[in-house]
Amino acid sequence: MPTRQLHHDSPWLLALLASLVALGPLSVDMYLPAMPTMMRAFNTDISQMHLTLSSYLTGFALFHLACGPLADRYGRKPILIGGSCLFLVACIGCSRSDTVGEMLVFRFLQGVGACVGPTLARAVARDVYGPSGAARALSLIAMLMALAPAIAPTLGAVLLLVLPWPSIFIFLAAYSALTITLILVYLPESLPQVQSLHPRVITRNFAELLVDPFFLTVTICSGLVYAGLIVYLASSSFIYMDMLGVPPQYFGLVFLGSVVGYITGSGLSAWLSRHRDSERIMRLGVILAMCASVLLLACSHAWPTSVLALMLPMALYSIAMGLVLPHAMAIALRPFAHIAGTASALLGFIQMSLSAAASALIGAFLTTTPRPMVWMLLVIAFTSLLLGLRVHALYIRTKP
Repeated sequence: MPTRQLHHDSPWLLALLASLVALGPLSVDMYLPAMPTMMRAFNTDISQMHLTLSSYLTGFALFHLACGPLADRYGRKPILIGGSCLFLVACIGCSRSDTVGEMLVFRFLQGVGACVGPTLARAVARDVYGPSGAARALSLIAMLMALAPAIAPTLGAVLLLVLPWPSIFIFLAAYSALTITLILVYLPESLPQVQSLHPRVITRNFAELLVDPFFLTVTICSGLVYAGLIVYLASSSFIYMDMLGVPPQYFGLVFLGSVVGYITGSGLSAWLSRHRDSERIMRLGVILAMCASVLLLACSHAWPTSVLALMLPMALYSIAMGLVLPHAMAIALRPFAHIAGTASALLGFIQMSLSAAASALIGAFLTTTPRPMVWMLLVIAFTSLLLGLRVHALYIRTKP
């Protein structure tokens, strides 16, 4: 196949990387409107349906540990293509599932395949744009990628109006086929330095990351911020559609505030990166996330049946997430150009493991009221605030 690879200063390279990152949110957000329908089709309950999200996130998390070292050895492109092919096959398996058990297996495999897109898009950004340009590039990628959660729930709901729920997974398979083609034709190989796959080398690389004073704290902090969003998304279809009576065709609209918030936060993040250090911007983000969680608690108690009482605080939380995530990634990857794939993979593993645990946990407590979701988000935001302040303190202490 002839190739026309994109140069690093091409805006289309950012768009291509954003389309790879979008594979993750599309796989989560698009099937959210179908969860109550699938629950009835599989004759199961809310906790089991939450496990279909946890299963996906578990596969997503675990493959990071292999994805990064493989990409540092064989290059970004081959691993991206292989993972995307697995994702395509798993989507077809999801569409043909007859039981929740089958769905759990294929969602796990879907997560394994999906993890290569976001993980290696971050690594390519670090390879191409360097330590100083990565934060701005990741912020711009986040702005483009935010189109996925804006469109995905509405598209999923519209498909449900005219087609059965398996059509959602067929659409995801088609999207994956398109990204495979784009990777083959346009994505340049950016691996700066080949790493060994010897277990001793891999262990040394992971150990180098885990003893870094910034890496683990930054990664857990940003992982918790993202896990807060996953708790909200995992609960959203049951809260909005079953508890608050939002019609399926309008379900996607409840995410518009969060999408606009994330785009706003990512745009602000890109602008601030020209004027402020990443550690200061991340601190602003975790403070804002805590404020949003307190506001969510207050509004949900004052207006327990109001859709806006949940939507508006989550829009503010999404602004905070747009500030935290790109700069946390940039801080975590900054010292590790030689093992950027492994660093990005470990970051993703920790983030997705936290999200998988949070998703499973909220499924056990969510029944007939949104309050378990609200309180869990508050605890997550408070913990991330403590870690974010710790990151800033470490930064001040080590700054020349």
